[in-house]
Amino acid sequence: MESEGDRCSSGESCNPDVVCEKHLFKSELSESLVQLACSHHHCAFPLHQNELCIWNTATPLHLSGHLYSISAVSFGSKINPLLVCSASRERVIVWNLDECTEKVQEGLTPQGTVIGTLLGTVLHVRFSPDDQQVVVCAGSRIYMLSDDIQDILAEMDGHLAPVTAAEFCTWEKNMLISVSEDRTFKVWDYSTGQLIYQSGVLTAFPLLSLLIDEENKQIITGCAEGQLWIFSLISDHNYRCIAHINLKKEQEKFCNKVWKSGKEIGNTVLLECCLWYILVFFSFFFFNRYSALNTSYFWIGSSTGLFIINLANFELEAFLSYKDYSNLSIRFARSCALTRKVLCLITSMFEGMIALLEVNVAALVRTQQSDFLLCGNENSLLVIASLTVYPNLKSTVKDQALVFHYKIKSSGYTATLFFIGDGEMLACGLADKTVLIFNSNLTDTCNVFSGHDGAVNSVGWSHDKKWLVSASEDRTLRVWSVCNNEPALILGREKFHKTVRFAQFYFIDAFILLCCGAEFHLLSFHLDTTKDDLKRYKQRSVCKLVQKFPMASTMEITSLSAVNDFYSYIVLTAGSNRALEVFDLNAGCSTAVIPEAHTRSVHQICQNKGSSFSTQQPEAYNLFMTTAAGDGIKLWDLRTLRCERRFEGHSSRSYPCGISVSPCGRFIATGSDDKCAYIYEMRSSTFSHKLGGHTESVINVAFSPSTPQVSHCFFSSL
Repeated sequence: MESEGDRCSSGESCNPDVVCEKHLFKSELSESLVQLACSHHHCAFPLHQNELCIWNTATPLHLSGHLYSISAVSFGSKINPLLVCSASRERVIVWNLDECTEKVQEGLTPQGTVIGTLLGTVLHVRFSPDDQQVVVCAGSRIYMLSDDIQDILAEMDGHLAPVTAAEFCTWEKNMLISVSEDRTFKVWDYSTGQLIYQSGVLTAFPLLSLLIDEENKQIITGCAEGQLWIFSLISDHNYRCIAHINLKKEQEKFCNKVWKSGKEIGNTVLLECCLWYILVFFSFFFFNRYSALNTSYFWIGSSTGLFIINLANFELEAFLSYKDYSNLSIRFARSCALTRKVLCLITSMFEGMIALLEVNVAALVRTQQSDFLLCGNENSLLVIASLTVYPNLKSTVKDQALVFHYKIKSSGYTATLFFIGDGEMLACGLADKTVLIFNSNLTDTCNVFSGHDGAVNSVGWSHDKKWLVSASEDRTLRVWSVCNNEPALILGREKFHKTVRFAQFYFIDAFILLCCGAEFHLLSFHLDTTKDDLKRYKQRSVCKLVQKFPMASTMEITSLSAVNDFYSYIVLTAGSNRALEVFDLNAGCSTAVIPEAHTRSVHQICQNKGSSFSTQQPEAYNLFMTTAAGDGIKLWDLRTLRCERRFEGHSSRSYPCGISVSPCGRFIATGSDDKCAYIYEMRSSTFSHKLGGHTESVINVAFSPSTPQVSHCFFSSL
């Protein structure tokens, strides 16, 4: 064994404070993939194949008892006493490290307890949460052994290929989850050995790793191709898939984002992107970043480096490539394990070396994205205008179940859906060129507005509930009086060179915002519905263009959003170039651009606008959502311009399904291709309610601002 001390890397393009090689051990090269172990201040690994080495900062232990190569090592769950289990093909041994240390100090040879013999090639071992039992994965079978006597308590046989990992579910009694090279995961009752659940085949490549997220009650599994799946373990979720992550695509996206920011991230990124098909995933580990949303992260160890994944938005936050650090002895890893203090234990792919690395997470992420550790910014954007006091209204809405009682048939699919401020009426624009107003319980049609020569793209209520603005494919904009079927204001085709995709009232009805082509217009207006008998066909309402704001590097603005319920200078736009752009109309310019916000163009931006019937913290109004076909929903924070969470589980590949935020800011509703509407909680990435009853795809949803009710619409009815 050779110790190299604290050797810090000094790669030309990388920060030398990111990673230190604490120790380097020389050993015979292992024959196959080995499960390593780290716990608190200890690391355990095979030395010279059949000798178990326990390393710590005090006195390393060398434990002998195996005749053949050790293939799996694991620490116990408790600190006192600290147990370690080692397994080879001829025996499984449990060691009490306190007793072993005493034996060594007395000059005696430490002895472990043999709890299993001749089980076959062991790929994985794990202690139960109380350290009373040990699960052993040998071949395609799973054995439950006692930790103090040689006895097989249960045997689970169901996988069709070698079992590569197994983990205990700590909040469910007697539950065990396993993954296998047969590309499935299974859920067992290990007290009886019975199978509870079996997944389908997830991929063409073997599943190699498994992690249980106790906080969110979900599991994460990874395959040899570089893909991850996250499944919910909540009892009524039926093991649904929450997210699927392609790490190669995430790394390429991350590299593009970092390079555009002008930062250096090493010399081997392109090579890594080309070598994903040989990567093998070994272990996962959590750490927390203290932020407004207290987001969790986890590590992924691969043959070329370490990766940090955000568990809320499923995006790559940072990565460490062994090749980028010239003083690291190992450039390709065969096995990997991690501790809470971010100590990384790796074995070499081609040489007989084992290295213990210490990673400085703060330095790593600081070199790749400077805002990773920021919880706020004094100069950050805010939705609520700083000079305006928003009234502190008391909530009159209690938590109740979501309600959807009625449906109304219409002659064309609904393009947009919008509740009035008090929730008494609901407006919707239709593809049959009309705008309809219903009462809130959808039992009666209050009014029908006709006059457009094309499908209605958007409708919006005024803050005073007297007016309705609509935009159409006929390149016109109309403002309607709720009490009159005739438009109070018409802006014709001569005003716009392209279709008006979106229009709304803005700054508490002081202006109208609309987007046309690659720019949006800010209009001032005066509405007058009185008639002159001599000039009865001449409209007396006037409208004036204040300013046009072009969106950079895009052909068309696909979505626009701004708050009209209180004073706000912020306008959000999305373009056909997949970017988001933030405009500050008080400054009269663009203030921020988020490139490649989704894999496709964003078709809707939805801000958390609240309601006069509920209250939220002022910071909550800085959250907004975006959605794109086939790419789920993303939650953004305007202060950091970062994606804070991602919502998947609904299907939106065929149609641009709409989204809506509840007045309390706790729920998100979305339409779906599978003829259902879905409700997500803001702090969970998986849906909490699935609302059926439709016969076609649900393309739009809207929350009532005054009652716990959500309305959703599809192609043939509401």
